[in-house]
Amino acid sequence: MNISGILVQTRPENTLGVVDAIKSKDCCEYHAHDEKGRIIVTIEGENTEEEIGKLKQLQAFKNVIAADMMYAYSEDELNEIRDKLEGASEIPDWLNDPNATAADIKYNGDLTKKNI
Repeated sequence: MNISGILVQTRPENTLGVVDAIKSKDCCEYHAHDEKGRIIVTIEGENTEEEIGKLKQLQAFKNVIAADMMYAYSEDELNEIRDKLEGASEIPDWLNDPNATAADIKYNGDLTKKNI
C-alpha cells in the first residue's frame, strides 16, 4: 500500500469549487485548505502507477494550477529496502579499500540524467 500527501494549488477565488470537486471524487481524500488556494489531500494506491494515475486526475481538475506530491510512503518498498539492508554487510568492502577515492562513490540522486 502506498500513500502520498499532495499539495493542490488554485487561485483563492476558486478554492471552494476545487475543494468541492475533490470531495466529490474517489481519487483522493481532502484534509484542509487555506485562503491562499492551497489544498491538502492524500492519495492511496496499491502501487506507484495507481498513485500517479490519481495525481494526474487531480492535475486535470478545472481551476487546478498545480498538484504535486509532497510526501510519499510505500510499505512494500520500505520492506524491500529493510530486507536488503538486513542482508547486507555492515560496511561495503570498497570502503575498506585503502586505494578507494571519492571518485569511486557512485551518486544516484541526480534525476536530470535519468529517463523518467
